[in-house]
Amino acid sequence: MNPERVAIPRELLKHLLDAEKLKYCFECGICTASCPMTELIPDYYNPRILLEKIYHEPEEALNDPALWLCAWCYRCYKRCPQKVKLPEVLLSIRKIAKEQGRLKGFNRALEVISQQIPFPLSFGFVCLHPERAQLSNAFEASGKRLMSKRKRTRTTQATEEALIRDKVAVVGAGPAGLTAAHELIKKGYMVTVFESAAQPGGMLKQCIPEHRLPKKILDAEIEHITDLGVEIKTNVKIGSDLLFEQLQHQGFRAVFVAVGAHKTRRLGVEGENLDGVFDAVDFLRRVNSDEKVRVGHRVAVVGGGNVAIDSARQALQLGAKEVIILYRRLRDEMPANPYEKKEAEDEGVKIQFQVAPKRILGQNGQVNAIECVKMELGEPDQTGRRTPKPIEGSEFTVPIDTVILAIGEAPDLSFLPKEIEIDEGNTIAVEPFTVETSQPGVFTGGDCVTGPATVIEAVLAGKKAADCIDQYLRREKVLKAEQILEESKQT
Repeated sequence: MNPERVAIPRELLKHLLDAEKLKYCFECGICTASCPMTELIPDYYNPRILLEKIYHEPEEALNDPALWLCAWCYRCYKRCPQKVKLPEVLLSIRKIAKEQGRLKGFNRALEVISQQIPFPLSFGFVCLHPERAQLSNAFEASGKRLMSKRKRTRTTQATEEALIRDKVAVVGAGPAGLTAAHELIKKGYMVTVFESAAQPGGMLKQCIPEHRLPKKILDAEIEHITDLGVEIKTNVKIGSDLLFEQLQHQGFRAVFVAVGAHKTRRLGVEGENLDGVFDAVDFLRRVNSDEKVRVGHRVAVVGGGNVAIDSARQALQLGAKEVIILYRRLRDEMPANPYEKKEAEDEGVKIQFQVAPKRILGQNGQVNAIECVKMELGEPDQTGRRTPKPIEGSEFTVPIDTVILAIGEAPDLSFLPKEIEIDEGNTIAVEPFTVETSQPGVFTGGDCVTGPATVIEAVLAGKKAADCIDQYLRREKVLKAEQILEESKQT
């Protein structure tokens, strides 16, 4: 390669990629094997190959759409023996590409995800983070052109074949449910989605702030799905408005359960029912629906995941003067994505490690303080992480106006019939290869199986479920035809 054409200075490459780490990389493939984007689009994205290309062929890497396809899930980092922060490496290279006007790969990346994901722009804003490379406006402009093209070429997929194909019910209109519905309608099935909320979209609609995901974009992409023939029934809660067992009576030959994980876990400490104590998901939902939420001057967020980070940043947006995240372990064990933590701290969020709430204090039914205890790490638990233990006599009190509980979310599975097995972690037990539950014809995926995960993982779950449901219904038709043939021979 001509050295004059190398657009990324060699010294900068060494700094970004940490030459020593790259030198001792054993090409184990863990980063690629861990990556959900690789699973979704293996022809376009392979993090290990991209890493090598950046180092050895930087000119080519700057124009590669793969540069823009990292979904910031950090699964590669969490599993990498050398802890290479590949998403942040890619961000640095993206900024160079943007500065040099090399956006061919950026535009191609949008085309790629539009072919694989039913809501590519919403996915892009939430997962690909164009704003981190100062490309939000370019991304939205490209998105508007894409939506305009979709509108011009829109055709109904419900062909004559669908009229003799089976009906499928989807419970939940979040990313997994909408993806499954989109894929199934394309396969020719008649699909009805049942959503308990007033509007479809799940966590994308209810909990992602407007500045991160413009709702008009999400609404337009959901409209595209309904225009293909998917019916979405909102304000229908399965289990009360419509019993789960009635779905079969209404002619649905298969059901996909994708209800997510919307229930915030409780601390189980004194004072958590005081006014001013919010469940994180409910807090984000209320703010996102333009409800007036007062948080006061000082806010404590309990937890260490991405929902805790989102809640803390949202509290700042509402005018809080001080926001503190309380986390019982060390920084490296905090499950929130590293860059999300960095952005939160840059905005003014403080994180206090190795502390846990002991009780929430109040006056006249209103929160006014939180009593915490310092923690030390003991022996590893069954997950391999050292168990936090309170240090006797280390209690301290912090004046607080609002407490937001973000210690994890769980699915509400009370609507399911007893025939469907539930795991110990209050998630749905599933056969891993067919994603079928213990009840034949009922499939599941997304956060109600894995616990809280990422949007890209929900998309993958929806795609896999659609394929498995298609195989199941085709197999059922063959078995039924064989049974009819056998009965005719006997008569």
